[in-house]
Amino acid sequence: MKLQQLRYIWEVAHHDLNVSATAQSLFTSQPGISKQIRLLEDELGVEVFSRSGKHLTRVTPAGERIIATAGEILRKVDSIKQISQEFSNERKGTLTLATTHTQARYALPPVIRGFIERYPDVSLHMHQGTPVQICEMTVDGTADFAIATEALELYSDLVMMPCYRWNRCVIVPRDHPLTQLSELTLEALADHPLVTYVFGFTGRSKLDEAFSHKGLAPKVVFTAADADVIKTYVRLGLGVGIVAHMALDPEADKDLVTIDASKLFESSITKIGIRKGTFLRGFMYDFIQAFAPHLTRDIVDAALTAHTKQELDDLFVDVDLPVH
Repeated sequence: MKLQQLRYIWEVAHHDLNVSATAQSLFTSQPGISKQIRLLEDELGVEVFSRSGKHLTRVTPAGERIIATAGEILRKVDSIKQISQEFSNERKGTLTLATTHTQARYALPPVIRGFIERYPDVSLHMHQGTPVQICEMTVDGTADFAIATEALELYSDLVMMPCYRWNRCVIVPRDHPLTQLSELTLEALADHPLVTYVFGFTGRSKLDEAFSHKGLAPKVVFTAADADVIKTYVRLGLGVGIVAHMALDPEADKDLVTIDASKLFESSITKIGIRKGTFLRGFMYDFIQAFAPHLTRDIVDAALTAHTKQELDDLFVDVDLPVH
């Protein structure tokens, strides 16, 4: 059994069983990958993949467990490489983030700019996706950190640490009836068509919970993952927008009226998720603390070694999170 063979089955499984695409991504040949997978299966005495002719059709039950274990081995190998790099050149390496559009567009730019200035020899990569995709990329090792508001709690392989709180605001054109109200209410919002985030994005669950608690059924006529898209359709008169307050630009959005909605919806918490067992290099600790100053190296280490969720939660019980 060779490490290269384990990498091949892992990569094939994560390229939708497309051996050709896998070969391109690994800069090798398709026949070479197929041969090594066959040699591994012969050695193990079981098939990792089912086939129809020359095409792989699915991962076998045995293959699912083998690939999962292969992923763990490959991550350990990557950790060994990270350790060696930390001692050979502590200011050079790679850092990969997985996050949503809102974080990438509004929360991360100043942090990334400062990080690149401090670590010019660290190659920084960013993947955007749904919260579920973000978590899966971090769990499987594609990304080092997941930064999101939703879905992180669903993944037991991730250690989640709170970074900051954020609230929502309502945006409408200047002549909209809601601008005439002395106080905004959920009932008033429910009387208008709404334009907001796709469910599962950017704290959308808190919004739905607030309406449900009041027994209201909001008329959500349009959803998007991107606050800028939401603002575009508010300008077109499609409905009342509900977005993260940090997504408002005083200059670019001065044609819209912003109404604070922090009293209507519970604030949301953006978290950073790190896969358990990840070896963090010095510049990774620095990135985390630049994004969330209360997440010092000692706190992050304590979080990564916490044995229970209660032990993890206790680390942050007295932390006054900043509000964005």
